[in-house]
Amino acid sequence: MANTGKKTKGKQKIEIKMIENQDDRLITFSKRRLGIYKKIGELSTLCGTEILFIIFSPAGKPFTFGHPSIELIANRFLNGNIPVIDDMHALIEAQRTVRINKLIQLYNEVQSQIEASNETQRVLAQQITSGTDSNRWWETPLNQLNPRELYERYSHFSKLLDLFHISRSKKIATASSTVAPTGPAEDAPTNFPLS
Repeated sequence: MANTGKKTKGKQKIEIKMIENQDDRLITFSKRRLGIYKKIGELSTLCGTEILFIIFSPAGKPFTFGHPSIELIANRFLNGNIPVIDDMHALIEAQRTVRINKLIQLYNEVQSQIEASNETQRVLAQQITSGTDSNRWWETPLNQLNPRELYERYSHFSKLLDLFHISRSKKIATASSTVAPTGPAEDAPTNFPLS
């Protein structure tokens, strides 16, 4: 039977003490620095306060963290707690306003397209109910057509005839590629012109 024991020690509680080896101390600091910053940011958000936090690495290099920003906190400290105008907030608000205006413009364009589509649909529905549907051109008697309408009728029939020829040619080509015909195709009329 296979060994089902753990292959690693997993997460264990470690004793908090000074790490003696300088390289190990720098590695541990670099791994934990972002986690510390994250926790400080969460604490600042929960408390609703501004925080300026400075950590010195084992090599003596300072790392700073400020919430909402280091510059804002430093300016408040240097100006004697005088509120400083937050340019970043104004920039964010301006960007948000521009984005909202673009979205409103896009919404209005889509709304006008929908209205135009609804109007077209209404006109088509009205044509169908009034009996002037232009899609049923073949039902109008020839003696009721003017020359322009006769020409349109002729072009419709020509297009239809072309489609029949194309369809028939494809059907013949498909049939001839699969089975060699011995005679005329059964479904093709013999008196129908090929071209």
